Amino acid sequence: MRFVLIPGAGCTSWHWHPVTGELVRRGHDVIAVDLPCDDPSAGLPEYVDAVLSAVPDGGEVVVVAHSMGGFTGAMVCQRLPVREFVLVAGMVPAAGERIEDWWANTGYDWVEDGTDTFFHDLPEDVATEARRHLWEQEDRPMAEPCAIDRWPDVPTRAVIGLDDKLFPAAFMRRMTRERLGFAPDELPGAHFPMLGHPKVPASYLTS
Repeated sequence: MRFVLIPGAGCTSWHWHPVTGELVRRGHDVIAVDLPCDDPSAGLPEYVDAVLSAVPDGGEVVVVAHSMGGFTGAMVCQRLPVREFVLVAGMVPAAGERIEDWWANTGYDWVEDGTDTFFHDLPEDVATEARRHLWEQEDRPMAEPCAIDRWPDVPTRAVIGLDDKLFPAAFMRRMTRERLGFAPDELPGAHFPMLGHPKVPASYLTS
């Protein structure tokens, strides 16, 4: 099976690399995409183009989107032969919704507590490296609509991290049920389960 891994805001293919390695060891083809998030001229259409240009023609793919990558992933699913769409700690967009409106539309209510909301569960050396691989996230995609008329007509799963401080589990359970009509699956780890527990999401993706 070919997996297409889409990163979240400011993230890169590096943030998928432990899961990429696990999937390759299990005999799968993996394409981990870098989005042009540091390009101020690039918006959601350019993000979609970056994914499409990375995927060779032929055969079904499993599209896996992390966090804000859910917006890109939903649009990609209209353009590729998709066997399954998997959201990992993913934002679920409504048709035509803008990222900048998603927070209020979903009732997101997060309070800064002074801790690292991204990498707090990782060993310090891994967290340091993960921060080093972050790119600047430009603002243009935030004001652009998710160009779908309805949710993609493909099998969809969603998985959340039980220790996620950015998207707390209670919020993600409610948001996923309201937007997709089913409860998300739950894995150990925080906002980046692919860094903290890579074998677990790899097994989940191939189950």
